[in-house]
Amino acid sequence: MLIVLTRWQDGKIASFYMLKPLSDHVVIEPLKEEKKKSGIILPDTVEKEKSEKGKVIAVGPGKMGEDGKRMPMELKKGNVVVFTKYGPNEVKVGGKEYLIAREEDILAILD
Repeated sequence: MLIVLTRWQDGKIASFYMLKPLSDHVVIEPLKEEKKKSGIILPDTVEKEKSEKGKVIAVGPGKMGEDGKRMPMELKKGNVVVFTKYGPNEVKVGGKEYLIAREEDILAILD
């Protein structure tokens, strides 16, 4: 579960959001990749490309199998992953952008 605090008023939390993925979904914080400019002119569209790498910040309980039992997730909170470019859904929570993806959209875990 991810808890996002949005504002403080008079030393108290004014509002917060809880983002808890369901089934085999994971919440990913996209990581910005550094673009190296070694004498190559990069078009403006390069900066607007979607990230394909991110850090897992919340994991759902797992998919239900046909036998009625939950299948355990291979991913854990804190994993840095590579995912399909257009698979995850974008959401904004508390002014910050996150991605929600199915476990099957995750291609690899980076060590």
